[in-house]
Amino acid sequence: MAFPFPTRIQLTALTVSAMFFMEQLDGTILATALPAIARDLHVGTVATSVALTSYIIGLAIFIPASGALADRLGSRTILSLAITVFLICSILCGVAHSLPFLAVMRMLQGAGGALMVPVGRLVVIRDTPRKDLVRAMAWMMLPATLGPLMGPVVGGFITTWFSWRWNFYLNIPVGLLGLLMTWRFIPQVREPSPPPFDVKGMVLAGGGLATLSILAELFSHDAAGWPVLVGLLVGGVVLMAVYARHARRITDPLLDFRLMRFPTFRISLVAGAATRIAVGSLPFLLPTFLQIGAGLNAAQSGVITFVGPLGSIAIRPLVPAILKRWGFRRVLMLNALSAAVIFALIAAYRPPTPLWVISVVLVMAGAAQAVQFSAYNTVAYADIPPQRMSAATSLYSTMQQIMLSSGICIAAGTLTLLNALSGQSEPTLNDFSIALLVTGGISILATPIAATMPPAAGADMSGNRS
Repeated sequence: MAFPFPTRIQLTALTVSAMFFMEQLDGTILATALPAIARDLHVGTVATSVALTSYIIGLAIFIPASGALADRLGSRTILSLAITVFLICSILCGVAHSLPFLAVMRMLQGAGGALMVPVGRLVVIRDTPRKDLVRAMAWMMLPATLGPLMGPVVGGFITTWFSWRWNFYLNIPVGLLGLLMTWRFIPQVREPSPPPFDVKGMVLAGGGLATLSILAELFSHDAAGWPVLVGLLVGGVVLMAVYARHARRITDPLLDFRLMRFPTFRISLVAGAATRIAVGSLPFLLPTFLQIGAGLNAAQSGVITFVGPLGSIAIRPLVPAILKRWGFRRVLMLNALSAAVIFALIAAYRPPTPLWVISVVLVMAGAAQAVQFSAYNTVAYADIPPQRMSAATSLYSTMQQIMLSSGICIAAGTLTLLNALSGQSEPTLNDFSIALLVTGGISILATPIAATMPPAAGADMSGNRS
């Protein structure tokens, strides 16, 4: 039997998914390579965390500007430029022989990643009929689940058997494929009369988000003292407060919080924040929890972690049917509760329980995440007018990045507090279980928020008419 050739919409979604995969994988792949980088560059292992922090800075600064730049220069132009910058910086990171040079290239690489993801999502939303958007999002969002979980596994394998530099060279074939597909399948869409670019807003919002992102990264790795962390917190909050005042005074701010007036966008953003905190904490907590709880080494825990995407892959084709049968509101309410249950099951794992038991739980977690993100990333735009899509995508992508980073920060903060209370130098298995219960419990907050969504929300997207 011949398989049908993908439609143009599916090819567009697949093109964007290649960019998602490259950006998401690169954001996590270096975690296991830091000791090798430290030895090769003759620096301390703690100092190499700047390779992670600088990437997040680049993301935070340029994500707010992504939609506005696409409106001016065109979606295909921006995506081609972003991939090119990402590829060139990947190569330069791979040949780096000093930590400062590596940090600068990582920051520029993050800038390329910041433009790829929101603009790619914007292209799919603009180019897809509303009735087909759920299916297109299901195609596009799979890499968002695969990347963070594959990163530690792939990074550990490459670093062990080849060199940490090949973690960067891995981006070359994926990036070249994405570049070719962009030229072939991504339409060149731009606004005929875009509003003036909000330069002041970019400085304030980018600076504030970068500061808060640095805070989350340093806090999660215990790489700075309390005076530094408090200073970053105060500085980031002040910059964002000044930006909020600035945004109220102009017609077209870079991050337009007036979009929160649209109910489905507001509910998706707020409820999605609770679930993204839980999801953001999992790649941080799970590998060490498995090593402490099951006595696995880093490579073995990475392999167990990797089974999660199998659930995501299996459920993806069923997502449109699930949403058509039950609608966005009921699916999102139930999904938030299921996430909390899954986190509790992971936290309850203790040897000598067989490893296949927790593997099944992780498959369930992957499936739940696939349904969750496909639904949130679709229904968020149900009520947004076409001329406001760029601004909505920029705000949504920015808040998504903040919440994922907050998940790491909350998990690390829980472990730090438990260590301080117990007087121990390292967290125990019970400490990790409590951290999983805390971040998983936060996802329950999404249930009452999703319950305020109109029952018919996004019906023209899901096809649910009940």
